[in-house]
Amino acid sequence: MKNILDIARVVRSKNSGPYELVLDVMLKDRALFDALRASGQFSPERVAKAYGVGLDEIRNIVWFEPANAVKVVMPRRIVSGAPGDSDVYGAQQHAPLLGMTFDL
Repeated sequence: MKNILDIARVVRSKNSGPYELVLDVMLKDRALFDALRASGQFSPERVAKAYGVGLDEIRNIVWFEPANAVKVVMPRRIVSGAPGDSDVYGAQQHAPLLGMTFDL
């Protein structure tokens, strides 16, 4: 089993407007990108479980070949800048991905 940090060079999050987050995982090379994609292990179900949200909250998973990256779009739990928001840029929301492991 490989931790996501063993196969990715970048794991990050950012806002996609005030209501959505984008999670980015940029794999170290094309072989790892292809292996992860083919394995089906980076799935909406696993991302939803990592974040403790319903499957319906994982709006899209996009495999972006030019960057060897996979992107996840999901709603923010609190609108950016609203009272109670502690991460206005959405830059600290990738932490749940760091515990993911894959059999590659």
